[in-house]
Amino acid sequence: MADERTRHFRRLGRLRRSARRWSVLAGGLTGTAAVLTPYAGLGLPDAAWAGAAGSAVALAAWRWIDLRAFAARPVPPALDPAEVAARSRARLVAAVERLPVGPGVLAEARRFRSRFALRGTSAAESWARLDRAALALAGIAPRLTGLAEPAVSEAAAADRSLRDLADRTAGVERALRLAPAEARPRLAEAHRALRDQLVDGVTAYEGLVAAAAGYVAEDAQPEVVADPAAARLMEATDLLHGVAAALAELRTVGEPLRTPTR
Repeated sequence: MADERTRHFRRLGRLRRSARRWSVLAGGLTGTAAVLTPYAGLGLPDAAWAGAAGSAVALAAWRWIDLRAFAARPVPPALDPAEVAARSRARLVAAVERLPVGPGVLAEARRFRSRFALRGTSAAESWARLDRAALALAGIAPRLTGLAEPAVSEAAAADRSLRDLADRTAGVERALRLAPAEARPRLAEAHRALRDQLVDGVTAYEGLVAAAAGYVAEDAQPEVVADPAAARLMEATDLLHGVAAALAELRTVGEPLRTPTR
């Protein structure tokens, strides 16, 4: 999408071209009417030529008026190159997100950029552990419903906090390398506290992911519930088997002995 300055000049150019076109058309129709009207006297065709010429002249005049009014407006200021780059990047990201695989590609690109920014620092390992745990949690998050649903929002907040803590830890570590000798002990102590806090937080996050996986595993086990209808069908089946067996035994015995009649 063009900026305000570009749109201003584009509209100014369209108005100028439109005014020129209508001016040429008005001149041509006016000249044609001026030649044809006295050629064969006034008639219905001459009225059409005169009407068309008058309409074209009026439209050309209105186009020039619009052009002058718009040209009198102040030109929007030029954008800063950084802002132009940011807008171009936002348009590119929006275009990629509309693709079927766009969100996954962007997420992987952001993870790679963050991992590259922490390369060579003590926070890189903790960040990698956090990233693996976050990916594992994202895979089972849709199944965390009911009582476990608040854990998803808590995990998202903890993820953002820990990533910010990793960036701060890496920033202090880089500053520690450039700090003068008298300031290094204080920075080293601050860096140590941040690093320990980061490690403890990532460990707790991994524990949360493990607990969530256990919840999903337990929730996935089906409960064995006796179905009354199935139980009655089994009883009826056993009854029919018994009746069939009894009938078979009666056939093997043969006809029963009859008592003699007088």
